[in-house]
Amino acid sequence: MLNRSIYTAMTGARASTDQLAVTSNNLSNAQTPGFKEVVNAYRAVSLRANNQADTRSFSVETTPGSNFTAGVIQTTGNPYDVAIKGNGFYAVRRPGEAGEAYTRAGNFFIDSAGVLKTGNNTTVLGVGGPITIPVGAKIQISEDGAVYTQIPGNSFLNQAGKLKIVNPPTATLSRAEDGLFEVPGGQGTVDPNARVVQGAVELGNVNPTQSMIEMISQSRMFDLNIKTIQSADQNARSANELLSLSR
Repeated sequence: MLNRSIYTAMTGARASTDQLAVTSNNLSNAQTPGFKEVVNAYRAVSLRANNQADTRSFSVETTPGSNFTAGVIQTTGNPYDVAIKGNGFYAVRRPGEAGEAYTRAGNFFIDSAGVLKTGNNTTVLGVGGPITIPVGAKIQISEDGAVYTQIPGNSFLNQAGKLKIVNPPTATLSRAEDGLFEVPGGQGTVDPNARVVQGAVELGNVNPTQSMIEMISQSRMFDLNIKTIQSADQNARSANELLSLSR
């Protein structure tokens, strides 16, 4: 019985540590453009013996999904910053890959070749492919995501492309290791109703106060499980002493 209580408490302590790591990561990304909070939870798993009977249960930490509520839109004045108003995701392409991934991070920049990109050298996709900005050109992005450029000294605006904004059901999205979202086995379709605002970014949707409360709770849960292990160990020592005296 003692070894069962120790094992159960040990898995609880380990799950608390894993959950604390997830919450800490959420809190550290509270100001990261487009970041979506990782949802974490405990799950009980039964341990089966050779006779297929449940002998005990232990705890594991799981991340069943993400919180897709919109974050605060912060005005920056940077013409390469773009925030989506309402639902939707920017379509992007990782370096060296052909498929699409999705993000809410609209802190764009242009590389040496003038290609519009976002963090980690990820190419921002337009409806017809990557968007290229001529060297030295000013950029204007309309509410529907159309990207216009203007060469200094020229009053004409040229359309360089249109941001590809998709709106797949959030239940179909999975988070990759690099933080981008994917639609397993497919890709999202363009949302003609998507609207953006230039010169602003959407910050992470993490509530710092709530995250701090969760971290305190998870730390206390870890301490409680450690104390359970220590108590079980002390009980085992006391039992061994009593058995020794009875001989």
